[in-house]
Amino acid sequence: MSRAPRILAFGDNVVDCYRDEQLMFPGGNCVNHAVFASRAGAETGYAGAVCDDAAGRLIRQALQAEGVDVSLLRAEPGQTAYCVIETVEGERQFVGANLGPSIIAPSAADLARMAQMDAVHTGRSSHVDAWLPRFAAATRVSYDLATVRDPARIALVAPHCYLLGFSGGDLPRAAALALAEQARAQGAVWALVTRGGDGALLAGPDGVAEAPARPVAAVDTLGAGDTFIAHVLVGLLRGTPLVQVLEMAAQAAADTCLMRGAFGHAAPMAVDLSGMMSLDEIYATTRPAEAIVDPV
Repeated sequence: MSRAPRILAFGDNVVDCYRDEQLMFPGGNCVNHAVFASRAGAETGYAGAVCDDAAGRLIRQALQAEGVDVSLLRAEPGQTAYCVIETVEGERQFVGANLGPSIIAPSAADLARMAQMDAVHTGRSSHVDAWLPRFAAATRVSYDLATVRDPARIALVAPHCYLLGFSGGDLPRAAALALAEQARAQGAVWALVTRGGDGALLAGPDGVAEAPARPVAAVDTLGAGDTFIAHVLVGLLRGTPLVQVLEMAAQAAADTCLMRGAFGHAAPMAVDLSGMMSLDEIYATTRPAEAIVDPV
């Protein structure tokens, strides 16, 4: 592809609240992906929903500052989604969240924009699995399953995916390779497994490529996985050689680990945490976007 790839990220957003420091950062898988794909040289847009509060304005302003098109960013009543992070014995822990209005179904305008793009990125946190056939009919689909490895879920998602990503920092190489091959067998064109300090592997029509991680004195690892999958998607769309794709993604992920928050843009925390839910409560009670009335 001689021109810059065009990618739309559709779905989740949050402000990441570092409660012990009283700081908030824009984030969420799809917001992060839009920013990191833009930094990798793509033309990107973000479709999602925030509120007209300090957190929502921070997300909107940060995306605009990063060159991401926000014309499909909706303004909804209520409170912008947030995730609460604390440092316990030197380790970052997610202690709770509230997804607010961030779980949405695509509008007619969203689907029309996808058809103009080279790819759309979404993931498990956006709860749009039932919409994937529509997404895939419009363009290539990049999907981040993160730590989900359930064979039934893979079988549901993979047939619609150009790129299916997994977070496998706990997996030995053989298990990571088997996971990628499982995703490929279920229909994904490309399957990426990031393995933290052990690097990453990418399986696809041209075989398997691997690259080591770039060691750094990490300040904050938040967003490193999103960085990796965004750079891999841009590289694949460009037709960059696979080893080079992974090496560039590894360097970008290492750079992400050297900044606070997923991609910076810190602001004083201005979020009411009284509605915070545990992560288990969120995954047990969140209504999937497929349950929302089809607006098309």
